[in-house]
Amino acid sequence: MQKLSGKSVYRGIALGPVIVLNKNDEQVKRIKITDADLELSKLAEAGKKSAEQLQSLYEKALKEVGEASAAIFEVHQMLLEDEDYLDAIHNMIQTEMVNAEYAVAVTGDNFYNMFANMEDDYMKARAADIKDISNRLIRNLTGEKEVDFASMEPSVIVADDLTPSETVQMDKDKILAFVTVHGSTNSHTSILARMMNIPALIGVPVNLNEIQFGMQAVVDGFNAEVIFEPTEEICAAARKKIIEEQEKHNLLETLKGKENITKDGKVIEVYANIGSVGDVGYVLENDAGGIGLFRSEFLYLGRNIHPTEEEQFQAYRQVVQTMAGKKVIIRTLDIGADKQVDYFNLGKEDNPAMGYRAIRICLKEKGIFKTQLRALLRASVFGNLSIMYPMITSVEEIKEIYSIVDEVREELDGDGIPYDMPEQGIMIETPAAVMISDELAGLVDFFSIGTNDLTQYTLAIDRQNERLDDFYNPHHKAIMRMIKMVVENAHKCGKWAGICGELGADLELTEEFLRMGVDELSVAPSMILKVRKAIRESEIRK
Repeated sequence: MQKLSGKSVYRGIALGPVIVLNKNDEQVKRIKITDADLELSKLAEAGKKSAEQLQSLYEKALKEVGEASAAIFEVHQMLLEDEDYLDAIHNMIQTEMVNAEYAVAVTGDNFYNMFANMEDDYMKARAADIKDISNRLIRNLTGEKEVDFASMEPSVIVADDLTPSETVQMDKDKILAFVTVHGSTNSHTSILARMMNIPALIGVPVNLNEIQFGMQAVVDGFNAEVIFEPTEEICAAARKKIIEEQEKHNLLETLKGKENITKDGKVIEVYANIGSVGDVGYVLENDAGGIGLFRSEFLYLGRNIHPTEEEQFQAYRQVVQTMAGKKVIIRTLDIGADKQVDYFNLGKEDNPAMGYRAIRICLKEKGIFKTQLRALLRASVFGNLSIMYPMITSVEEIKEIYSIVDEVREELDGDGIPYDMPEQGIMIETPAAVMISDELAGLVDFFSIGTNDLTQYTLAIDRQNERLDDFYNPHHKAIMRMIKMVVENAHKCGKWAGICGELGADLELTEEFLRMGVDELSVAPSMILKVRKAIRESEIRK
């Protein structure tokens, strides 16, 4: 038995077999061969298998997360058939008489470096694609098994960390829990765990090479620990706790269709935070009143080229159509800080959390911003869509945004493309925005308070730094006073104010937020009914 502690990002408990996702970074060995035709035959077979895998991934991603996110697998299929790439591998096998795996590894490195050093952004983006397909070919040549997520039994996923593109491959219904060595409370793994209502631990010092496929594990999100090869006594206690949690969940289910109203009649909206088209099912399943935060940057992650206007339009339209008239607030691109995208070529920054990110990128890279705005305005025709701009610090930024929106509207008018003019709001996540929220309220339609960044900027604490966890206090008086100030300034101008950060799901603060007059709380779908329960048990006029 081995017990390890970490940080819990979703409280719950799970018991089941382990699947280890251990990235194999071992160097491919050069082996002298005597039969080049045999190696070429092996390469052709590995290529065929890789193509079948990529087609399967494309179809699964298309169904679950939409065309924009699935496009990366189409790009990989095309590069797998690239003549220059394949000719280089074939030539190396035939002239140097080396094994196919080594030829693929060397060619992959050469092409990666060649693309990475090009000036053209599109060609630079191909570098990571080449690396990816080379690694896939090598796995298929060496016979290294990939996890078959389609046929696996319900399991505990143990990994160093998980990227958005990796989670695309998983059958979400068969994931019991996540345990990762790295990651943050705002990583995609964490967001996915909260979306799916499953326990997850990050920062667990587990040696992945010591964990065996199929061994039993108990993941306890309440006590932030994982137990590998637990005793029967521990397993029995876990089963009992799982039954208790299911009974609590069943009680929450009775709240579906009920109002978010306090005992003394105060009503508040409860919306959901999501990151992809495929997450809308969780919103509907948990009876959210709308979507308070659609993280549009997930259309840009897990791929190697900017999503086109059409890809974005299709994703946004699908979300608003599925929500059938309920409010959908889409946050414009929030890349940077902890959400790095190679093809943006942002470069290394000493302090990325305070660096070139979010609206700052959009105002500098106007072509990228206008493409997204065109897609958003076009999609607004199909439902109740609102646009939200992140990382605002000044009145001038809002005026510049509106000027760009006007340019986009003129372009759409000129092209004869129909659109509606949605609500436009901003995220309040900097102390600067809080202090001038009285001025900002007159310019926008609503505020949504991003408590994650607001806390880190106010307390001067990097929320990604695990060593500072003991100092990170989202309940700090300064944060509470700022939230109250923002709500009051919004109401003075007849505007509404909500919270879309992690603090919105903090049940210890629900009643306090109600007393402040917060109009909306946007939380992970799995927290909707828990927040509704807390609201219905509150009596704020005592």
